[in-house]
Amino acid sequence: MKHLYHRTIAIIVALLSTLSLALAVISLPHQAYAVDGADGTSGTNSTSQGSDGDSTPLAGPVPNIIITNFAYGGDSVAAGSKFNLDFTFQNKGQVAVTNMVVTVDGAEGFAIAGGTNTFYVDALWAGYSMTQTVPMQALASAKSGAQPVTVNFRYEYVDAGARSSSQSDVKISVPISQPDRFEISDPVVPDQVIAGQENTVTMEYVNKGKGDIANVEATMEGEGFDATMKTQYVGNVASGATGTIGYAFTPHASGELKTTLKVTYEDSDGQTKTKEFPLTMSVADAPAADQPGASDSVEGRGSDRGLPVPAYVAIAVGVVAVIAAIVLLVRRRRKQKAKKNDIDEDWDDWSEGKDDKTDTGVTDGAAADTAPIAPVSPASPAGPSHKA
Repeated sequence: MKHLYHRTIAIIVALLSTLSLALAVISLPHQAYAVDGADGTSGTNSTSQGSDGDSTPLAGPVPNIIITNFAYGGDSVAAGSKFNLDFTFQNKGQVAVTNMVVTVDGAEGFAIAGGTNTFYVDALWAGYSMTQTVPMQALASAKSGAQPVTVNFRYEYVDAGARSSSQSDVKISVPISQPDRFEISDPVVPDQVIAGQENTVTMEYVNKGKGDIANVEATMEGEGFDATMKTQYVGNVASGATGTIGYAFTPHASGELKTTLKVTYEDSDGQTKTKEFPLTMSVADAPAADQPGASDSVEGRGSDRGLPVPAYVAIAVGVVAVIAAIVLLVRRRRKQKAKKNDIDEDWDDWSEGKDDKTDTGVTDGAAADTAPIAPVSPASPAGPSHKA
C-alpha cells in the first residue's frame, strides 16, 4: 500500500512538471520567419532563408520620435525678452529607445538663457512621451515674424536581437515681435492762423524700432476748413528713418477751429495701429488795409526788407549839404586868391611908373609934388622919398 502511494505521488509530480514545461513553451514570444509558400513565392518584406536552410527573424520598423506639443508662454515673444520653451516628445515606434540625446538649436533668433541646450534621456518606451523645458531668450536683433527652432533627437534601439542607432530633426517655429517704437511728435501750429489764408500744421516722426513700419497714412479730419490733401499716403518707414508730415489748410471763418490729426500704420508684426492728435486752433480775421494794424504790419514787413524811406531822404540831404559846403569853400578860396592877385598887380604898376619919371629927368619940385603917390606896398616898411 505504501509503495502504491509513493508511485501515485511521483506520477502527479511528473504530470505537473510536464504541464509547467508546456505552459512555458507556449508563453515564449513568436518570431516571424521567412516561409516559402507552396506556390514558390516569398514575402518581400520578410527576411530570406539562409543558405544553410535556417530562417532569420523579421526586423521591425525604425522607431520615430516626434514633438506632439510645444508652448512659449503667449501669442509671440518680444525681442530681447526671456521665455521658457516647453515641448513634449513621444516614441512612436514599437520598441523602446535608449541612450537618447536631445539638442535644441535656436538658430539666429534665439539663445539659451542659462544652462545647456543638450539633455540626456536614459530610455523611452514605445508609445511613451516626455516633456522638456528649455530657458531661452529672443535676441534683440532678431527679425519679426516666425523664427525656427530645431530639436535634434539621437538614440539607440534593439530590434530582432540587433542594436541600431538613428536620429531625427524636428523643427518648430516661435514668433518674435519687435516692440513698436514709431514715435510722432505733437503738431506744430503757426503763431497766427488767419481766416481765408493758407496755414500749415506739421508733425515730425521717427522709427526707433528694429523693424520697418509699413503703409503709413495721415489724415486731417474736421469741418470749417479746406485742405489741399486731407488724406496723404506717406508709405513705408525703415528702421531709423525720420520725416515730416505737413497739412496745408485754409480756415473758412474766424473763431475756434477743431480738428483731429490721425496717423495709421502697420507695425513690424503686421498689426494695424492708429495714433490720434486732437487739435484746437484760434482763427483770426484778416486785417483791413486802412486799419493801423495793417499799416504797422506793412511797415514792419518793409523794415524787414531794408531801411525806411525817411532814412534814405536824410542820407540824400546830408550828401547835398556836404557838396554845398565844399562848393562854398572852394569859391571863397578862389575870391581870396583873386583879390591878392589884384593887389600884386597894382604894386607892380606903381613900381614901373616911378622908374619912368626918373628916366625923363624931371627935377622940378612942382612936378615932383604933382606926381601921384603910389600905394604903400605891404612888403615895404617905409614910403617912397621925393627928389628936391
